[in-house]
Amino acid sequence: QVQLVESGGGLVRPGGSLRLSCAASRGIFSTYTMSWVRQIPGKGLEWISSISRPDGITSYGDSVKGRFTISRDEAKSTLYLQMNSLKPEDTAVYYCAKGGRWGPWTRGRGTQVTVSS
Repeated sequence: QVQLVESGGGLVRPGGSLRLSCAASRGIFSTYTMSWVRQIPGKGLEWISSISRPDGITSYGDSVKGRFTISRDEAKSTLYLQMNSLKPEDTAVYYCAKGGRWGPWTRGRGTQVTVSS
């Protein structure tokens, strides 16, 4: 059974930065492409970024390209999302997910990110 536990969310001012972490089941990165997705209140899930296996090629949605960076530490079995230049429209619940850009996704419980002054 896949286990994904996100952390690192919080309240940040516009222009600020946060780094999200996802503690994952050991060995998952060698088997699956991993993604970050988010859900804005009242809207559906939005794919943000993926990192493929085993080569680690990254891809990003247009709304976050150039501001967010996905990475993984296989030794720690942890997925990261570095978020810079945050905007109020980035406010959402962020989920770590097993699966690529088009899903289907197996998600963790999520972590709330709020961007507000």
